[in-house]
Amino acid sequence: MLRVGVLRVSGMPDTVELRDRRCVALRRAAAADRAAIERLLQEQALPREGVADWLDHFWLAEHRGEVVGAAGVELYGASALLRSVAVDSTWRGSGLGRLLTERALSVAQEAGAHDVYLLTTTADRYFPRLGFACIARRDAPKELEASAEFSGACPASAVLMRRAL
Repeated sequence: MLRVGVLRVSGMPDTVELRDRRCVALRRAAAADRAAIERLLQEQALPREGVADWLDHFWLAEHRGEVVGAAGVELYGASALLRSVAVDSTWRGSGLGRLLTERALSVAQEAGAHDVYLLTTTADRYFPRLGFACIARRDAPKELEASAEFSGACPASAVLMRRAL
């Protein structure tokens, strides 16, 4: 697997108050978080393939020690793939998905990415609010074909979206 880019952030979690006044701690994922991430993805019917390969590129939101949200980013040269943005159903509408997405995109940009792509079968109406636009799958950078999501984890019917950083 082609892995390009290094994420550089402090190891301390940030505590953030969401618009519904609940607080979460944002932090990078560790090996011990894999099962919690995969459980959250399974609950949201999102692909789990490739999570283990990019675990150190995932951001988590925790509330009282429980993972309530996740977002991952895969780096491929000047391009990044946003993946696995998942929020526990009891946290929907709180702004947590936006917060996790923006954190992942910020870190991707710091790592040198100029464009971010995502594949979705369910959130093509959500991500335009975050600056993403639909593009033809054939217009994706060839480097993204190395990702688990492009090579089969996401169906061919998934919508491809892009955002410049």
